[in-house]
Amino acid sequence: MLPLKWNRQVSSRPKSQPAHSKLNTLRGTVFMHRTILSYAIFILILAVCPSSTSRTSLASDLVASEHSILSLQTASSVEGNWQGALDVGTFKLRLVLKISKSADGKLTATVDSLDQNAKDLVVDTITFQDGTLNFEMKALGASYVGTLSKDGAQLTGKFTQGGVFPLDFNRVTDVSQMELNRPQTPKKPYPYKEEEVSYENKQDQVKLAATLTLPPGDGPFPAVVLITGSGSQDRNESLLGHQPFLVLADYLTRRGIAVLRADDRGMGGTSKGGPNDTTENYAADALAGVEFLKTRKEINSKQIGLIGHSEGGMAAPMAATKSNDVAFIVLMAGPGISGEKLLTKQIGLIAAAECEKEVERAVADGQQLMTTVVQEKDDAVARQKLHEAAVKRAEAAKKKIDAQLANADAQSAAWATTWFRYFLSYDPRPTLMKVRVPVLAINGEKDLQVPAKQDLEAIDQALKAAGNKDYKIVLLPNLNHLFQTTRTGAPSEYAQIEETFAPIALQTIGDWIVAHTTAPTHAN
Repeated sequence: MLPLKWNRQVSSRPKSQPAHSKLNTLRGTVFMHRTILSYAIFILILAVCPSSTSRTSLASDLVASEHSILSLQTASSVEGNWQGALDVGTFKLRLVLKISKSADGKLTATVDSLDQNAKDLVVDTITFQDGTLNFEMKALGASYVGTLSKDGAQLTGKFTQGGVFPLDFNRVTDVSQMELNRPQTPKKPYPYKEEEVSYENKQDQVKLAATLTLPPGDGPFPAVVLITGSGSQDRNESLLGHQPFLVLADYLTRRGIAVLRADDRGMGGTSKGGPNDTTENYAADALAGVEFLKTRKEINSKQIGLIGHSEGGMAAPMAATKSNDVAFIVLMAGPGISGEKLLTKQIGLIAAAECEKEVERAVADGQQLMTTVVQEKDDAVARQKLHEAAVKRAEAAKKKIDAQLANADAQSAAWATTWFRYFLSYDPRPTLMKVRVPVLAINGEKDLQVPAKQDLEAIDQALKAAGNKDYKIVLLPNLNHLFQTTRTGAPSEYAQIEETFAPIALQTIGDWIVAHTTAPTHAN
């Protein structure tokens, strides 16, 4: 994605590797992916829509049943399952704290970050004394201090990881109730081959861990390398319970196209890159994938393409101009204008969308207050109810402001980097004008991160000026930056939408690749 730039996100991982070795921070990349921007967007939204301090993000929809299910355990015990939501600005990351007692009476615990697909993250030390819970996660540089409520139903406290963030946990009895419904996520067994592979970007000395999916039969098959968006992503481009690249790989492989998808640098089984890595390095990683595919007898070495999402759509043209082995490229919300212009437009669009939602919520809140006044005939009772509602709104606003202040260090660290400077100054048009292979550029009509109209027009003009005779520009109605069917396109809707990848987007990509390769015309 394009910034909405966060830190790291959890990757899918081989069972032999502990979860904590892949998770750099629970405040993860949610966005998408090397997604462009995020901390700053929230600040700007606060300036435009003050009411958003109490509501902007995923709100109660991400925090399922936080008050409806209480454990029957006594108020003096912290054993059991606890659910909380770490507010990181545009999103809330749902965390599950699982506390148990060992045979010797000592407390043990693990943490799940549901929206980052991270399970059983290690809690190294945990104590509960005089109503106060303390735990530490050394591998993440994280800790928590919370106070248990008198009824034993809530822990109120602060989470520390680079900053201090308000984090409250509520007791729950059934963790499965918190799982988001993602009906498109494919289930095993698959009707095709899946293989764990690795290869190396020799220039940068980076070893990449990946999954290769192969259609049934002997081949040779056309193939694609998937390139993720902004931020450290796993091979499935996982976020908020969605796994877009897993869904895309499954769809294309069923249509006779082999797919290679790798963990980003520092994620999963892929080794770390350097502190000054830019999109050019990620393009080199993609070409290392192309070189690997050329060694496989099942792959048609003349029909290897690249599919890049968001910033990956910047990397794909770079790679295509540096290698004659790239047969075609697909740009999914790939930038057509400079990062500086793109982010300026993005900030305005997202702020406007979030403000629109805030207006709707403010109207609903106002209506509820007026209903209370009309229906409650006892003035004293009405005043009490109105006072409680006002206090609740003020407390929520304060938590938002506290979280934003805590994010200040992380925001400045994310922006003051070689990567971000490169991204802001890079103009993709000169590179697009050097692309000679077939190009499919698609974007969602309601994409607020890579503004569709301006972006696709710039790509069209660059390819036309270059004399490229085989390219297609497609604007897909009612789709957002993740290619989900959406109402407004606002990032705060990403987790609420059950659809991971709109069928029309999958079909558009699949049909175009089939038309440019020897893949079968009908899906398996």
